[in-house]
Amino acid sequence: MNEHKAIRLVAYFEAFKGVLVIVAATGLLTLVHQNLQELAASLIAHSHLNPASKYPSIFLEAATRLQDTRTVLLAAGAAVYSAVRLAEGYGLYYEKTWAEVLAAGSGAIYLPVEVYEWFAQPSWFRAALFIVNVLVVALMLHALLQRRRAQAQLPSLHP
Repeated sequence: MNEHKAIRLVAYFEAFKGVLVIVAATGLLTLVHQNLQELAASLIAHSHLNPASKYPSIFLEAATRLQDTRTVLLAAGAAVYSAVRLAEGYGLYYEKTWAEVLAAGSGAIYLPVEVYEWFAQPSWFRAALFIVNVLVVALMLHALLQRRRAQAQLPSLHP
């Protein structure tokens, strides 16, 4: 796969993450002014789970503590995250330098966390996630270096 196609693939993935978070935030906003504890209890009952067991009780407790203000703040945070991912996807699709810098930085920021999590709970999924993230960061750094080399070879307009 050539570099342009790989960057486009990353652009599609970033845009997909942005759209996915928008959908989740929209769903979260529909819960504002709802009786979340009642909704959680009916969801647990519909799933035929025991509300006294560990995970359903955690879910019920979380629904009880989630307030309208917190829900709106979570949705606002999701909207900001989504806007950044969609902008990054757009910029990568059109191979903008700022988007490559953003992708390299945002990918690199997760690497220490992914290494820590892999050592804490090793799994093939965590290893694959780390490898994919390293490849994305390397791809963006390579694209940025190629751009810099190409700009350095351009003839100067000044004598």
